[in-house]
Amino acid sequence: WMPARWFYDDAGCDLFERITDLDEYYQTRTEQALLDDRIDELVSGQGTTELVEIGSGAARKTRAILDAMEGAGTLRRFIPFDISPGAVAASAADIAAAYPGTRVHGVAGDFSRHLPRIPRRPADGRRMVAFLGSTIGNLDPAGRRTMMRRLARLLRPGDRLLMGTDLAHDPEVLVRAYDDARGVTAEFNRNIIRHVNHAYAGDADPAGFAHVARWSARASRIEMHLRARRDIAWNIAGLGIVVPIEAGSTIRTEISCKFTPDSVRAMYEAAGLALEAWHEDPLGRYALSVAAPG
Repeated sequence: WMPARWFYDDAGCDLFERITDLDEYYQTRTEQALLDDRIDELVSGQGTTELVEIGSGAARKTRAILDAMEGAGTLRRFIPFDISPGAVAASAADIAAAYPGTRVHGVAGDFSRHLPRIPRRPADGRRMVAFLGSTIGNLDPAGRRTMMRRLARLLRPGDRLLMGTDLAHDPEVLVRAYDDARGVTAEFNRNIIRHVNHAYAGDADPAGFAHVARWSARASRIEMHLRARRDIAWNIAGLGIVVPIEAGSTIRTEISCKFTPDSVRAMYEAAGLALEAWHEDPLGRYALSVAAPG
């Protein structure tokens, strides 16, 4: 397998933004609808002064939260955190222009290592950490436990964690969300090869790999793979290695786990957080939840 962070150079971030607009990829528009419908009540009365968004990307969904905070008269600071420096710079500039008077502190980094770069909040403020897009599902169980503990360390009494989670439902709908008719997700998947080639002087032809998306009922997850169309000897000169890949063999590039209300609650509790609010869409495909330090 290959770490999914290798999808996300600037080109990969652009491809993912295109994925979020696809008909098959219901997750983004469903999450946005839930935010638009529920965010006022989630923010109201909390005195939330700053928003930290983990995996902010283009920060399109962020505006619903910032609008609610601004409407409540409490917005002071926005901290976008993303693996792509270009995405952080662009979203920080956009938000600073759209919300005059709001301090914007962008942080570029890998959330598996760099969350401590996020500044502490002032003692007289309250923070909401947003971890949207069901990104938590891209981690295996051990990785999820570690990530939830890291998120919990960003919170102090009075703060909240807002998380989006894709729910387990019709496998056919789920597979289509990761294997769209236009082939955008396939190009996103092959971008992992391009990114490694660029970073480490590799020579593999991305066209030599076919995109595969499949459902694992046992693990309750979608798995994305790249299947070699022919025998490949991938010379990665920057690492001094040659990786032999047999025709028909696959490289797993991503997992996307799907959840139930009970499994989300258990994730929170294992990190010392208490579930406070749960909102799912009418079709039971996606949920927003809010948790606080226990």
